[in-house]
Amino acid sequence: MGGQIVGLENLSPPEAGSAITIGTFDGVHLGHRALIAKTIGTAQSNGLSSAIITWDRHPNETIRPDRVPPLITTPARKVELLTERRSDVLVTLAFDKELSQWPPERFAEEVLAKGLNAKAVIVGEGWRFGRKAKGDADLLAELGARLGFTVETFLLEAADGQVVSSSRVRSAIADGDMELAHQLLARPFDMDGEVIHGDDRGRSLGFPTANLSLDPALVGPARGVYAGRARVGGSWLAAAVNVGVNPTFGGDPATTSLRVEAFLLDFEGDLYGQTIRIEFHERLRDEQRFDSVEALVDQMRADVEATRGLIAGP
Repeated sequence: MGGQIVGLENLSPPEAGSAITIGTFDGVHLGHRALIAKTIGTAQSNGLSSAIITWDRHPNETIRPDRVPPLITTPARKVELLTERRSDVLVTLAFDKELSQWPPERFAEEVLAKGLNAKAVIVGEGWRFGRKAKGDADLLAELGARLGFTVETFLLEAADGQVVSSSRVRSAIADGDMELAHQLLARPFDMDGEVIHGDDRGRSLGFPTANLSLDPALVGPARGVYAGRARVGGSWLAAAVNVGVNPTFGGDPATTSLRVEAFLLDFEGDLYGQTIRIEFHERLRDEQRFDSVEALVDQMRADVEATRGLIAGP
């Protein structure tokens, strides 16, 4: 057992048993990291393998498609972040219609006991599972007593006196509060996107930008200009990032699609078709409409210099 497992059919129980945590883990925030660290510590203290179980999608995509929250991470980015936690195994299960109908008893027996030889299960406080979320930690503990594993609930890490949650992270991002998002995520908020052709207006103004095609399922930062970084290949560059609708050139927040455009400082090259990662470090200002192109260019110069001052070094 080790590495990644995808799908129920590939579950493989380790002989020594597993310490397991389970969750959607959108964002893999500070609370998730603490829960995973607790699970890995439990495994190491008891000679067990550590396992993380997560889903290939947000559960609401299957059970409440009208109430899917904007996501902090794509499924691929979530797997990348969970892999960095260095558990012995990462299990990704398809949260499809069939799995959503499983009663709690079936999940505990087939996935935890038989599939992964669970000896200890650690879940966040308030965690629910099984059809119609009928299962909770108390029921899981009753099932575990019969199936051979213990259950522990874990209060997710606090920040500013409040429990860290994916909904708090989403709110911080949507408000443009990247300092709080960074604190809750224990990393800068980032987005991956393919560089696509825009209207080339930035190039004509002397600030060629990379226009990103983003997954529409992701939470969008508040309109404004941000200081951040861009990863191109294996290199990081300071970047001034505009999130908005270009109101100086007629964009209307009510009707124009939101754009994410990044000006990479001290970079020359063709990025079209490449996928780059943008990190948002600090919100510099609101997006605003300027009375002239000259006034806009002056402000862009100031934004670039502010970014240069905030984002030091590679």
